Amino acid sequence: MLSPVRLIAGWNSQSLAKQFLLIGGLVSACAMLVVGAFVTNLIEEAVTRNSAASTALYVDSVIAPLLPDMQKTVVLDDTVTHALDETLGEGALGSRLMSFRLWRNDGTILYSNDKNLMGKQFPLSNDLKTAFAGKMVAQFNQLDDVESVAERNSGKPLLEIYNPVLQPWSGKVVAVSEFYEVAYDFERSLNQARFRSWMAVALFTLTFFLVLSIIVLRGSRTIESQRSALKARIGELSSLLQQNEILHARVQRASQRAAALNESYLRRIGADLHDGPAQLIAYASLRLDSEALVHPATPAQERERSLAAIKSSLDDAMADIRSICSGLVLPHIESANLTELLQRAVRAHEQRTGVTVRLSVSGTTQELSTSAKICIYRFIQEALNNGYRHGEGAAQQVKQTIDGEQIKIAVSDEGPGFDPAYIPPSSIGLAGLRERVESLGGVFELRSSENGTVVQMSLNAMEMEQV
Repeated sequence: MLSPVRLIAGWNSQSLAKQFLLIGGLVSACAMLVVGAFVTNLIEEAVTRNSAASTALYVDSVIAPLLPDMQKTVVLDDTVTHALDETLGEGALGSRLMSFRLWRNDGTILYSNDKNLMGKQFPLSNDLKTAFAGKMVAQFNQLDDVESVAERNSGKPLLEIYNPVLQPWSGKVVAVSEFYEVAYDFERSLNQARFRSWMAVALFTLTFFLVLSIIVLRGSRTIESQRSALKARIGELSSLLQQNEILHARVQRASQRAAALNESYLRRIGADLHDGPAQLIAYASLRLDSEALVHPATPAQERERSLAAIKSSLDDAMADIRSICSGLVLPHIESANLTELLQRAVRAHEQRTGVTVRLSVSGTTQELSTSAKICIYRFIQEALNNGYRHGEGAAQQVKQTIDGEQIKIAVSDEGPGFDPAYIPPSSIGLAGLRERVESLGGVFELRSSENGTVVQMSLNAMEMEQV
């Protein structure tokens, strides 16, 4: 057995249109039954009353001339009884009326076509009391009176009418005529009226329900489409939120790695300064305190050789310092476009190493942000330096292509290659390149084999626009 919670959940999972069709259909059906029964009852009462009124008027017009002064008459004489028998037993009334009774206000039957009932007294029913109060009463097939045994057993449709008999000059009710009309035509007319009333109520209810259903269905479709669009939007926002979280974590990791790499760069620069220019300057400093320069008796030729060695050592130290500085200081690249930026990076490497680098550029007018320019310049600079140191500068090439919205730059050589899976942690050059590229939302790729090495970066062109 389903629990109420599951039933409510199942109901809430249905669309608004289905919920309206179920509840609205049930309510409309109940309303149709109630309204139909009410309208049918009103129509039946009106039809019964009108038909009974016309019949009562006709019967009253026929028997009224035959009756004596009913206010003074206690028992009808044989002449009146015979006249009523002939009038009610023949002609139109004989075929139309099944039975007829004339009541006195004390419950005595003054006349009846059933002679066994004449002179008998019965308790006044509610219908008789109403008729003696001056109101006509009419009922169809509701034969519940004690004296109406024969009528109930007839099996015919009967219209029971209680009509007050009025004194002509005073309008006082002096008797009540009760008669039963055989009502085949009335029954047929009443059934038609019932059928038409039910059809009218059903047609109106169905039309009203269909109109409301169309309105609700259109509204439900609009709501469902908006709900689907909202779900899709929520899905997009959730996906973007997830991507933002991934990028946020990626930026955090990149920031942490960048701090470590900067420290490694500083240590490398320190090591380069210590192992290069510092050693040369220290050597020159020691030669300044040598006996050849300090002792006055040193021959001039030997003194000149010592000074020349000191100068050479200092010149080498200055050359190393300039070489280190040239790698640290960027040229003015703010106003350069992509093609000029690639040419400057390649030309600087060629001047520094004497190696010829092949440059391939695809035409583009894409504007770059300063951060993107720095990233591209450093990428080419470090990739060419790595290829020169580890690949002996063999057939070095820089190739720039465009793939959709992606700008790709590949630096390759034909050196002996290496296994990318075994890059030592001390190799901060490749790690630095990866961090630079990924910090701008780009993709870094490295492929190496015995036929050479390819280092590639790609950045989204839209994200690289100058703002």
